[in-house]
Amino acid sequence: MHSVLQRGNAILAYALSVLACLTLACFISTVFLDYRTTAGMNTVKVVVKNVPDYSASREKNDLGFLTFDLQTNLTHLFNWNVKQLFLYLTAEYETSNNKLNQVVLWDKIILRGENAVLDFKNMNTKYYFWDDGNGLRANKNITLTLSWNIIPNAGLLPNIFAHGQHSFKFPEEYTTSRM
Repeated sequence: MHSVLQRGNAILAYALSVLACLTLACFISTVFLDYRTTAGMNTVKVVVKNVPDYSASREKNDLGFLTFDLQTNLTHLFNWNVKQLFLYLTAEYETSNNKLNQVVLWDKIILRGENAVLDFKNMNTKYYFWDDGNGLRANKNITLTLSWNIIPNAGLLPNIFAHGQHSFKFPEEYTTSRM
């Protein structure tokens, strides 16, 4: 005869094996889905200032200000294995100091069941657009890209880039007006 502990151990091991198989089936059912979609972006107002950065070395650095439009529909990304989306808008550019600069300007979390159709007009950035020098003024190739992370119930945490991006340039002169 088997003891109560041996029987409990066998039942627990069997239950965990079944749960692991179900979790793997959940993961496999959604791993090959295409989670990309198109996103439309546009810059409305773009200015650059040269101001002291008191959080670092107190040297004068470029600070970009921009307002943007963003349109996309993310409703088809949600399925039974998606808990939430973490969206973020990045700016990529090149300066003489750095070959690649990436700055996150805005982010948003969309939970399952929330409105996933984004139609933002004249939005301000959520985070400051600092450069670590004077590389924003007259920079002619700043590219905005919308990306997101899918937070699943089971499986990988993919990083997805939207189809579509927007390139713009900063003005030749610094602005002195208050924003």
